[in-house]
Parts: sequence; C-alpha cells; structure tokens
Amino acid sequence: MTDPTVVDFHFDPMCPFAYHTSRWLREVRERVDLTVRWRFFSLEEVNRAEGKKHPWERPWSYGWSLMRIGVLLRRRDMALLDAWYRLTGSTLHERGGKPHDPEVARRLLTEIGVEPSLLDEALADPSTHDEIRAEHAKVVGRGGFGVPTLFVSAPGLPADQCLFGPVLVDPPTGAAAERLWRTVLGMLEFPHVYELQRPKSPADEAVIADRLRPYLSGRDWVSINRGELVEFPTVEEARA
Repeated sequence: MTDPTVVDFHFDPMCPFAYHTSRWLREVRERVDLTVRWRFFSLEEVNRAEGKKHPWERPWSYGWSLMRIGVLLRRRDMALLDAWYRLTGSTLHERGGKPHDPEVARRLLTEIGVEPSLLDEALADPSTHDEIRAEHAKVVGRGGFGVPTLFVSAPGLPADQCLFGPVLVDPPTGAAAERLWRTVLGMLEFPHVYELQRPKSPADEAVIADRLRPYLSGRDWVSINRGELVEFPTVEEARA
C-alpha cells in the first residue's frame, strides 16, 4: 500500500461547512500521504427555486462566479486554486468579509500573486461554466446534494468512493485530525453504511451559530438547506 490516497474535494466557496472541513483536510495532508484535488459544486444551483434563473444565466452569481475564477486558477496550477480557496474562505468564514463582491475578489487575486484581470477573463470564458456544471453533475449523479462531498481513492479500497462530510465547524488539528481521517477511511470499508449522524441539541446549535457568525455577517443572501431556510439561534436564544 504505497500509492497515495487521493481526495476530490467538492466545494462551494460560499459554504461555511465545506470551508471548515477543508481546513481539517489541509491539516491531514500535512501528516499523511494525501493528494487533495479541489472540485466544484453549486449550492445556488441545487437550491434554485423553480422558475428562477440558473446561476450561469446571471451576469454575476456569488458562488458560481467565484468558482469560474477558480476554474482558471486550476488550469494554471492546482496550488493556485488551493491558495485562493484558503484565502477566499478565511475572508468570508473567519473574518466576515465579502469575497463575493467583485472588487474584493480582484483584491484577493492580487494577494495570491495573480493579476486581478483574471476575474474578467473568467467571466468572458464560457467554458468555465462547462467545468463547474460537469463537476456539479458528478456529485448529483451519485445522489449528492451538498458540500463537502468527497470522492476518495485509497490503497486497498475501491476507487472513487463518495462521502458527504465530515461536516465540521471546529476542525481538529494535529494527531486528532489524523484520527478523524482514519475514522473516515474506516467507513469506506463498509460500502452499505450510508449514514451516521449526531443529533444537534440546542447547545450544539449555539456552538454552530457562534462558529458561523462571520459567515452570517458577511453573506448577502439567505441560506437554503434542501429547500428550507436555515435559521441559527443566537447563543442567548439557545441558552434560554
């Protein structure tokens, strides 16, 4: 078992859960022989209301347009997409910034050493739509509905196994991150184990609300979860 494990990590840059899971997976990558390939999925499209425009039909769509930038970065170098997702994610999900604002998006490109005009290049290239649609369709075709979705190929296991999660808001680090990774790999040995879920108590919901506070202040849209609006309680509401 000398081959590296490969993970195709599907994300929408607007999703806080995918971002925090990506933080954990980067930590794992530092400790084990793991290759992470960043792929796309659109929450705007999967949660699109009937009769509304597809995200690719709008001049600017928050997550979708950012992913078009990501497509061009990946064509140059996966490491550029890696750096961009780290910076874009931390801007929204840790600092409450607005990377989905085109001017902020241009500035973030300069911070990873890329010319800001790449944003205009991405919007002018219709093939960027095609790549996102294809990767989104792969997840949906396997029954997926959100992110983080992982396709894992590991030594001794069938290739391209699909998992939703782990869903994290407080990702472990160090040896704990690796322990969680071994647990995730262990699930892949049992292809007919479909779901293992921890119910959320009011205290859990308060923790989630606290961790997602930057995202909730930075976003300019209403979150939807499989057709329903998502409302998180404040810490005070949960304690009450």
